Amino acid sequence: MAALRYAGLDDTDSEDELPPGWEQRTTKDGWVYYANHTEEKTQWEHPKTGKRKRIAGDLPYGWEQETDENGQVFFVDHINKRTTYLDPRLAFTVDDNPTKPTARQRYDGSTTAMEILQGRDFSGKVVIVTGANSGIGFETAKSFALHGAHVILACRNMTRANEAVSRILGEWHKAKVEAMTLDLAVLRSVQHFAQAFKAKNVSLHVLVCNAAVFALPWSLTKDGLETTFQVNHLGHFYLVQLLQDVLCRSAPARVVVVSSESHRFTDINDSSGKLDFSRLSPSKNDYWAMLAYNRSKLCNILFSNELHRRLSPRGVTSNAVHPGNVMYSSIHRSWWVYTLLFTLARPFTKSMISVEVLAPETEVTESSEGALGTRLLKQ
Repeated sequence: MAALRYAGLDDTDSEDELPPGWEQRTTKDGWVYYANHTEEKTQWEHPKTGKRKRIAGDLPYGWEQETDENGQVFFVDHINKRTTYLDPRLAFTVDDNPTKPTARQRYDGSTTAMEILQGRDFSGKVVIVTGANSGIGFETAKSFALHGAHVILACRNMTRANEAVSRILGEWHKAKVEAMTLDLAVLRSVQHFAQAFKAKNVSLHVLVCNAAVFALPWSLTKDGLETTFQVNHLGHFYLVQLLQDVLCRSAPARVVVVSSESHRFTDINDSSGKLDFSRLSPSKNDYWAMLAYNRSKLCNILFSNELHRRLSPRGVTSNAVHPGNVMYSSIHRSWWVYTLLFTLARPFTKSMISVEVLAPETEVTESSEGALGTRLLKQ
């Protein structure tokens, strides 16, 4: 309430009053969202009424909207010489207009990849999906292929990859889909894949960095790095670097990095706040499988953010996505305990076809869920 009084909005409607721990915020384009500082999450619906709202009208006389160094919107009252992160127009919000939904409002946890791409023609587009022989990768590759894209399944196991290609062709015999060898645990394999792809002399419009391992026992790759770190992050990092020139020539293009909400439950800095490289590729004594996975997913997000900063001026965007709680994938296969837990949780999670696809034409703004979560984490 102190923040409300400071912005001159202490006279609130009891129905719209937020529960303890909640804060009301706005995006750059005027949509209202709600931050729960206790659970560290954000949502579009009011926690009590379930309504979605947007800002109506212009800022009051003397007010100006600005953005801080972290990308957070704040407001300056030049007359009274004060600043606040609370939009002074929040007292005059209106209910969301259902006839003009945003991308975030159209898609939810039950939306399938096929529904997201409905009506889109990807003829002439080239898409690479890593780890595409099963799970999220397969559904993503299939969805692109059935909408006309030339899809390359980048997989370690070519037998399973060719089976996945056959399954897609079984649904549409005209689909342009092929498999190529890519073992992210071997950097030379990543290099060979990039060379073989470039030899095709084709464009690259979408690169989906999806492949990952989970709950592996400690081991080192042939390159001398901890396996989870190399497969989940470093292998993809190297792949993007090798294909960066092709992406830029193919602009507009997009890199999609499949991360996870588990990135919130770890840190890669030491006690002084500096990057601790020993945490990225730990020794056997310092290794914990779940923590290694979380750190690799945090690296995914940091990499995607920096990649977007560097390449977006050249027409290549990058987005890190959390696919939702999907227990139907085979990522848990390394340990029977996780397999049991995933099986028990399946009825309460998304099915394998309810995965998110970010197409090159899909506009992703600062109001997207990933950006909101990142903002909340920074504060």
